[in-house]
Amino acid sequence: MTNLILFVNSFLSYLLLFLFIIALVIVACVIGVKWRKSKDAKAALAEQTESAESNAAAS
Repeated sequence: MTNLILFVNSFLSYLLLFLFIIALVIVACVIGVKWRKSKDAKAALAEQTESAESNAAAS
């Protein structure tokens, strides 16, 4: 019976560690996607501003 309790304790410990790592991976992916969208939006805004300035200079 002692071995079973030790096994379950060890199993639950590793399961908790696994779930913690999975949660960190999910959070990292969400942050990465958010940062990438922000960077793309800034680049698109800069491109629009640059295009508008070049069109104004050409006129």
